[in-house]
Amino acid sequence: MPTLPHPNDMRLLLAPMEGLLDFVLRDILTRVGGVDRCVSEFIRVTNTLLPERAFIRVVPELLNGGRTFAGVPVRAQLLGSDPVCLAENAARLATLGPYGVDLNFGCPAKVVNRHGGGAALLDDPELLLQIVAAVRRAVPAHMPVSAKMRLGVHDDERAVECALAIQSGGADELVVHARTKAHAYRPPAYWERIADIRAAVTIPVVANGEIWNVQDALRCRELSGCNMLMLGRGMVTDPGLALAIRGASAGGEHGSGPVHWHTLLPLIHDFWQLVRARLERRQQAGRLKQWLNFLRRRYPQAEVAYQALKTVTDAAAIDAWLAAQ
Repeated sequence: MPTLPHPNDMRLLLAPMEGLLDFVLRDILTRVGGVDRCVSEFIRVTNTLLPERAFIRVVPELLNGGRTFAGVPVRAQLLGSDPVCLAENAARLATLGPYGVDLNFGCPAKVVNRHGGGAALLDDPELLLQIVAAVRRAVPAHMPVSAKMRLGVHDDERAVECALAIQSGGADELVVHARTKAHAYRPPAYWERIADIRAAVTIPVVANGEIWNVQDALRCRELSGCNMLMLGRGMVTDPGLALAIRGASAGGEHGSGPVHWHTLLPLIHDFWQLVRARLERRQQAGRLKQWLNFLRRRYPQAEVAYQALKTVTDAAAIDAWLAAQ
């Protein structure tokens, strides 16, 4: 087991989650605090050079110096399988000023994998190397290039080989989601396998998967040896999770105190206003209920809100209900 890092070196990243953790939720969750960096949901690259608006649509933070309005930097993620096309798009993306370029080698979605993208690439370490190397050459030397991978497609036998290929291509950092494509999002996450990868590579490694609370974070840190963790559904469920982990890592017995409902409720109002302003009408009510569905695992008040709004689709009616709270 690698030597554990000093707690003061802890870094916490916010995960990309297609259809959930988009720029709206990134904005709100980074206002709570504790997050050092975000990664955007993927920008799909398929045989064409995308216009600038395609990158800005997914990562509107590019219009704010590559940061959320709370000041947290955002790394833009690309998904594809053609090294030349990915490199061309990475070069265009780089001109817009992201806080680095990330490559998706972890998405388990069937529609993505059928086209040779995401986790499907983990069956071809040589192609991983070619993709990373092409993107690394295409963007300025000062701009970080990172990647996110799973442990494999059907098993984890080539996990270290894939990680070494990504490093050899010139990646500056590697996020490892501690499950295979076949595991999808079913628990557990195999954090100890991240330690094997960390022992084999020299670039920084970020541990990801099944971190729902402070205890999970500390256990992941112990088993993986990583001083960087990426939070996804756990942070959506408990917006104070990053602050709590940071507090616990610094020596507090239970970390920071919880983010109480009365503190979170104004942020839910802000989230709803952003959804109304930035998303299509047909998406709006569903997005609010989607987040409430996660929050009700942590907050009884969110359960009340979810039950009150679960059949409501009219935005004005949701406005009125929230205003009454």
